[in-house]
Amino acid sequence: MCGINILYTSKSIDRDGIIKKMNHSISHRGPDNSDFYSDDYISLGHTRLSIVDLSNNGNQPMFSSNERYIIVFNGEIYNFNELKSQLNYDFTTTTDTEVVLASYLKWGKECVNYFNGMFAFAIWDKFKKELFVTRDRLGIKPLYYYYDESTFIFSSEIRSILKTNLVDKKICVQGLNEYLKFQTVNCPNTIIKDIKVLEPASFVFFRDFKLLNKSTYWSPNKKSIDINGYSYDKLKNKVLQELTNSVELRMFSDVDSGAFLSGGVDSSTMVGLMSKLSKRKIKTFNISFDDKEYSESKYARLVSKQFNTDHTEINLKPEDFLNYIPNALNDMDHPSGDGPNSWVVSKFTKEQGVKMVFSGLGGDELFAGYKSFERLKTLNDFKFIQNTPRFFKNIISKGFNTFGGGLEAAKIESLLKIKKYNFKENYLLTRQSLLDLQLNKILKPIYYNNMVNDRILINDYGFDKSHFLSKVSTAEFETYMSNVLLRDTDQMSMAHGLEVRVPFLDHNLVDLILAVNDKNKYPKTTKKLLIDSLQGLLPKEVYDRPKMGFTFPWEKWLKNELFEFSDNLIKSLSRRKYFNQREIENLWGNFCNSSSLVSFSRLWPLIVLEYWLLNNEIDD
Repeated sequence: MCGINILYTSKSIDRDGIIKKMNHSISHRGPDNSDFYSDDYISLGHTRLSIVDLSNNGNQPMFSSNERYIIVFNGEIYNFNELKSQLNYDFTTTTDTEVVLASYLKWGKECVNYFNGMFAFAIWDKFKKELFVTRDRLGIKPLYYYYDESTFIFSSEIRSILKTNLVDKKICVQGLNEYLKFQTVNCPNTIIKDIKVLEPASFVFFRDFKLLNKSTYWSPNKKSIDINGYSYDKLKNKVLQELTNSVELRMFSDVDSGAFLSGGVDSSTMVGLMSKLSKRKIKTFNISFDDKEYSESKYARLVSKQFNTDHTEINLKPEDFLNYIPNALNDMDHPSGDGPNSWVVSKFTKEQGVKMVFSGLGGDELFAGYKSFERLKTLNDFKFIQNTPRFFKNIISKGFNTFGGGLEAAKIESLLKIKKYNFKENYLLTRQSLLDLQLNKILKPIYYNNMVNDRILINDYGFDKSHFLSKVSTAEFETYMSNVLLRDTDQMSMAHGLEVRVPFLDHNLVDLILAVNDKNKYPKTTKKLLIDSLQGLLPKEVYDRPKMGFTFPWEKWLKNELFEFSDNLIKSLSRRKYFNQREIENLWGNFCNSSSLVSFSRLWPLIVLEYWLLNNEIDD
């Protein structure tokens, strides 16, 4: 796990000076070593977080044995030892980085199909003067870029690209609309107009400052594995086998490691399987709160006791967390409606002396763990309601407003406004923060874009009606998971030089679960297939209870301890050219007066956005 930078340009500029500056800006990602390589028109930079082969032999940029190829690599290839046996190569290190180089020598661009891992890397061919850049299947490791007719800049972080002073610090108007609507900007856009994200499971070739080829090498779909003849018992055994294989494959490391243990099903599953696979005690880490409404610590203790882990519980007082908020926001590479939670967990975990941890991220997306899965399936099953004439939908809408109103009723009304059943529109509405009516008010007409949803790509992947929940899972992968959860996990953990591994996102496991039909996923019983497959591994108390998210009492804080901090940022944002100042302040005022239409999750992203823009000197 590291940070990588590339500057490929025909401009007469101080490339060495710029690549050094870029490396310095992401030194937190790789505190163990920093170096760069320069050749004709190209500089490759790297900052290293040593996890495997801690010697200097593992430093990068790394040369192939014939010195033709140079690589900068971020991530982990978990099956690298297995691949070694297939490669006729004179290895001089025990790193996975050298295996990637050797694989590229043997298989070229097809090498990515052999890798099981999380990665973003670039390889420069000195003879062909050709650059190959790629990213892992699920987009676990980030890859941002800027490209014009003479310059390509590539980095693990947006801030590093901004530090080059070669990119205009202009806000992407479409990205701004997206951010306000969904608390993030979806790939390939970012909040900065000219900085993009390379899509997951993609690779590109550059030569002579031109894009030669861009391809996708993997996609999530049910066709990759056939389980039609499986009984439910056989399916459960297969799920357990793939999940166990995924965890075992990720357990190697040359440094102290552990696991986040929230006390929920997903993290508890990781800890249970790790404990069964290891002869040593697993180190587990949990953040606890005095306020029981926000704390799952008693369940984490239960899991720790069952598996005899070396458990560390960090009790966090509200005032402690409040003090950390500016630090967390300073470390945010791209604005997000989430993030500080991950920053706090990563900070305290790293302070316990570990450099790598396991996370249960991805379990909800794979096993239909969110309430939205059930809601979307209900909408699909009763799609005739959205297909009825407008007159009848108005009657239904009035009924919901009569018996409660509030945000939930407003969302239902928005659903009923959709002219005809449309999966994409329904899904995006479940993930929407500010509703269109609110967005239309706070943005000036010239900057309001009501076509945001059209731009967001949600692929169908050929799922039939018996695999509707898999369709929802892939929508989660392409939007919320990729552009919020994985982005936040990466930027907030790497801010502390901490590697996070996510076994639920092993592509073999993903392929298997997406092939499972709805009948065996049971959305009305949270993650039934996962729990059944674990065959009694977890204490019943862990899963036989209401689902809790890892959150903090933001509603109270924004109105009290964080009021002045938030008020100043809201007013500063409202004065930017994109916004109707009065409407932003009205939104803030309605929240402070406890309006049922404005929750903290609608305001916090605005506060984060202005902090990020000020912190990165975006005056646009």
